[in-house]
Parts: sequence; structure tokens; C-alpha cells
Amino acid sequence: MKRLCIAVLAALIPVQAALAQAPGGGEMPPLPVSFVQVQPEVLPIINDLPGRISATRVAEVRPRVGGIVIERVFEQGSRVQAGDVLYRLDPAQYQVQVASAEGTLARARAAQTNAQAEAKRQEELRERNVSSGSSYDTAVSTLAQADADVTIAQAQLQEAQLNLDYTEVRAPITGVIGRATITEGALVAAQTDVMATIQQLDPLYADFTQSTAQMLQLRRQMAEGQLVAAAPGEAQVSIYYDDGTKYEHPGKLLFSEATVDETTGQVTLRAEVPNPEGYLLPGLYVRVQIEQAVRNDALAVPQMAVQRAQDSSTSVFVIGEDNTVQPRPVTLGSVINGRWVVTDGLNAGDRVVVSGAQKLKPGMAVKGEPWQPNADPNAQGDTAQGEQPAN
Repeated sequence: MKRLCIAVLAALIPVQAALAQAPGGGEMPPLPVSFVQVQPEVLPIINDLPGRISATRVAEVRPRVGGIVIERVFEQGSRVQAGDVLYRLDPAQYQVQVASAEGTLARARAAQTNAQAEAKRQEELRERNVSSGSSYDTAVSTLAQADADVTIAQAQLQEAQLNLDYTEVRAPITGVIGRATITEGALVAAQTDVMATIQQLDPLYADFTQSTAQMLQLRRQMAEGQLVAAAPGEAQVSIYYDDGTKYEHPGKLLFSEATVDETTGQVTLRAEVPNPEGYLLPGLYVRVQIEQAVRNDALAVPQMAVQRAQDSSTSVFVIGEDNTVQPRPVTLGSVINGRWVVTDGLNAGDRVVVSGAQKLKPGMAVKGEPWQPNADPNAQGDTAQGEQPAN
């Protein structure tokens, strides 16, 4: 039995050797791979930053006169227009003030009429040398005082009418009104009690922060000519929800703060975002992707072409002129449309392996063909993404 097993093993050894030996003298055939030939192109520099949504206008509804609330007119959570009546206060005491002011004005006008007649009579007597000059001067002075009393009474009547109008508490701005903090029967004080809050929700602000190191790096690259700053008012801003879903309306950058937050070392930027459907709400956490600059001679490779080592270093396989591959360390920037922007390590015209790189070893011969993303099931989609530059 032992001799039979030895004979079988001896017969299998030549077969295994023949299978391991490839045609053409025992060398493995070139491994088929697909590649992209990188060429300089114009690509935006997109940074992914954390942010929060805030209302463009916020107004606290406060009474301008004190009194008892007799009616709440608005519906909580509804949209109100500037000037809409929100609350009504008891107007009784202010109606009395208006009536009193009207009486004061009527008395002042009567005195004014009497003074005008006396002044005219004294003027006629003076012209006929019947009255003394002091009597005329007294009549003129009395008329001037009567005119002043009328002006004061008119102002008092206007003030009383304003206070009566203020018993109808109106919306100062157009927007969405929140919950009512005052109920009917409550006594409110002028300019003190907050009765409700109105927020303008279309458009909204997206406030987001960026590290000073990242901002300084961008400015240095712009100064060195590596990047071109986005034109004023043309910096595109995209909003992403916390679950990664993209908000359909793009925004525009308004400004960045001129000071750095002492506690975080970051600079706050603000963008304006349309909100016609009302999906965004103040306080909502979002991710903001902002196009801050443009790289004119950028080189980019598909994400699946990049190999990561355990020490987080990144590299790609480059096909040489002899159709052998060698790893090339690269420095990555941001991700744009499923491609890594390579800031260092590649040259224009390099052929970078995309599909099949996982099976390669340095010096291995390959048979390359241009990469077709639509034909590759592992290809990245066209969804725009953005990440902070890699270190």
C-alpha cells in the first residue's frame, strides 16, 4: 500500500509543475488592468465644514403700551405678514385719554380764536391811534401763546391716539410666528413682556466655521499662484443634512468674520440659503460644502485607484514605459465628483491603475486599457462630495 501511494505522488508532481508553469518559458502573462492618464484640468477647491441654520430676521413681539390682554388673534405656528394684528389690549383707558386730549385741543383752539380777534382789534385801534402800543404788544403775545397751546394740545392728542392704536399689537416683520407666551387676561407691561417671537425663514443663514490653519493654507496657495480665489459673490455653497442628503437649493457666501474665536481658533462664515419649501429650520445642524478657490492645473484620480496603508499613507500604482507598475506615494486634497484631487506625487501624463490595483505588486507586468467608469461595477458615482484636505 505504501508503495502505491508513493507511486501516485510521484505521478502528480510533474502535473503540478506543468500547471504552475505558464506558456512562454514559465513566466506569468501580463495582468490585465484599466488605467486613467491624468491630465491637468480646472477643478474647484471644496471644503466640508460644520454649520447651523439661523433665521435671517428675528423679532420679539412686545407691547408698546401696558394693559390687559383681551384677545389673541393669530394662530400659533402660522405665517404672519408685517402689520397683522396679533393681540388686542383693553382700549378703555386709552379711549378716555383720547377724549381728554380732544377736549384740551378744542379749548386751546377757542382761546386761539379769541386771541386772534383781540390782536386784530388792537391792530386796528393802533392804526387809528386810539390804543397804546403796550396793549397791542400784549395782544400779540397772547396770540402767540394761544398758538403754542394749540400745537401742544395737537401733540397730546396724537400721542393719545398712538397709544390707543398700540392696544392692537401688530407683527413687526413678515415670518413664522411661534408659540404664544401670553394668554388672554394677562397684564402686560410696555416694552417688557415678550408675547411671541417671529422668525423670517426664507431665506435663511447657514453659519459655519473653518479652522484658521486651513484658511491660511488657502491664502498662501493663492499668494503663490497655485490657487485662484473665487470671484466675490460667486462662491457656491451646498448644504447637506445630518444624514448626508443634499439640500436641493444652493446658497451663496455672504462674508467671513474678521476675528478669530479665542476658544476654538476658528473663523465663522455665513451663507444665505433659499428655503421656499420650509425644510430648513433655525438651529438645524448641517454640513456645508463651500467652493473657496479654483486650482487651474489640478490632477485627479478615481477614488478606487488610491491604496491606503496601515500607517494611513496613500499611494497609487503607476504604469511605466515598460508596462510594469510601481507604487507612487501621493498627497490627497479633497474629493470632487468621486475623484481624489492629488496635490503632490503625480505628473501630467502618468498612467494610474484604477481597476485591478489590489492584485498588483511592484515590478509586475500589466496589460493596460483605458478605464471605462460606466462599465466598471466598482466605479464611484457622480454624486458630488467634499472633504477637508488630507494631511
